[in-house]
Amino acid sequence: MAAEKNIMRPRGRGGYEKREPKEYEERVIEIARVSRVAKGGRRIRFRALVVLGNRNGKVGMGVAKATEVAEAVKKATAKAKKHIKIVPIINGTIPHEIIAKHGGSRIMLKPAASGTSIVAGGSIRSVAELVGITDLLAKSLGSSNKINSVTATLIALTSFNPTVVDKIKGFAKKSENKLGELKTTETVEAIPQAEEIKEEKPVKVEKSESKAKTEKKKAIKKTSK
Repeated sequence: MAAEKNIMRPRGRGGYEKREPKEYEERVIEIARVSRVAKGGRRIRFRALVVLGNRNGKVGMGVAKATEVAEAVKKATAKAKKHIKIVPIINGTIPHEIIAKHGGSRIMLKPAASGTSIVAGGSIRSVAELVGITDLLAKSLGSSNKINSVTATLIALTSFNPTVVDKIKGFAKKSENKLGELKTTETVEAIPQAEEIKEEKPVKVEKSESKAKTEKKKAIKKTSK
């Protein structure tokens, strides 16, 4: 008898199981090597800075240390999920200008018109993208430490004046409604205008100067005869 082939089959029901889409998008901003002095010598570990967001107004930040990079990233993502913050977004940008400070870093954020895109540095840009902002103007006015700059941006994005935010949202809704009304009126008015244009009689084109001259010459010849 021929020996049966050992065929490896995938575990689970009906083959490979489909992975569910993640709620938050993760991004590793920085991985640093950290050491501390102990009795036996230096103990080296890794520090990970992770930012995650759903691109729809939710964002979180986490910092963690571990002996391996993968463990540090895992711990940082778990911390970020515990500290999720909600950011108000109006037409793809922030409601108003704001300045925030944390440690030595000082961040200034300004709203931008649609089509401007995100004009900012690396860490600020990644935070804005994960939040769901499409148009933004930002400037780092202090230290370039990534942990301080990310925390300062999160402080800025979550410290908008609620009364101003409500007013701007109301204006945005009114403008959208007005634009919708204008579009409907334009389409309704365009239909009778098109019908009138079709009913109009064709305009007679005047004769050119050359034809008029030839006709005059013919008339003169007839009279001379």
